[in-house]
Amino acid sequence: MAVAEPARYWRHPSVPELDLLAARFVRHAFTRHSHETYAVGVVVSGAELLLVRSDARTIGAGGIACINPGEVHSGHAADSAGWAYRVLYPTVSLVSDVVRELGGPTGTPAFTAETSYDRAVASAVLAAHRSAEHSEHLASETLLYQAVQLLWQTRGTQAREPVQRRAGDRALDRARHVLLDRMSAPPSLDELAAEVGLGRFTLLRGFRERFGLPPHAYLNQERVRRTRALLDSGTRPADAATEVGFVDQAHLSRHFRRILGVAPGAYLRGR
Repeated sequence: MAVAEPARYWRHPSVPELDLLAARFVRHAFTRHSHETYAVGVVVSGAELLLVRSDARTIGAGGIACINPGEVHSGHAADSAGWAYRVLYPTVSLVSDVVRELGGPTGTPAFTAETSYDRAVASAVLAAHRSAEHSEHLASETLLYQAVQLLWQTRGTQAREPVQRRAGDRALDRARHVLLDRMSAPPSLDELAAEVGLGRFTLLRGFRERFGLPPHAYLNQERVRRTRALLDSGTRPADAATEVGFVDQAHLSRHFRRILGVAPGAYLRGR
């Protein structure tokens, strides 16, 4: 018997580019991926097993997790009961603006990785999230900025330092651009390695170290990211699947849900 896994992914009614997710999952598992935004989640019931880089943690009811932009992570239910949670995806510019107004450092703010069970913070995040389901713009925006302020005051760290470049990074950056430029018809691993002047194993190891994912997983993540932009602009899911290089709409839906938690149709309904 199929297990009901209700999930809603939508755009905040008045805050530009702020997405939200409310879901209950039992069998669903997120593949390893990263976001351009922050991901701030509060588990409402059950427990999630969250893996951030190589750090595994179980987050139970009332637990708060903050994922910084670019941090590779995955997640699934900690046990057969599954978990329900709500997630905010604030942009870097939104968080940076709040931090600057609070007198914090310039640059990209970061949040500590440890799981927290601070009731005040969890309540603030949930209040901001739930208010976005209604049309009271002033109230929902106020609660959102109060939640971000409290998150920064309790979990904020110094701005993240730029990653130091190393020998070979230029070739890895070129490999990344090749994948993005030829998304619909990417080269094979051997062809990509030859084009950027690296051995295949050096490319695999270096790419994963620099971007957090192997080339094929990174490509699928970026295909989903580009698909979102296409859907937002009015492109049909089937046409978007072809444009970004997925075999068909079913192939797109499978990867889309593994990263966002919802299928393209549900994503569009949230728009």
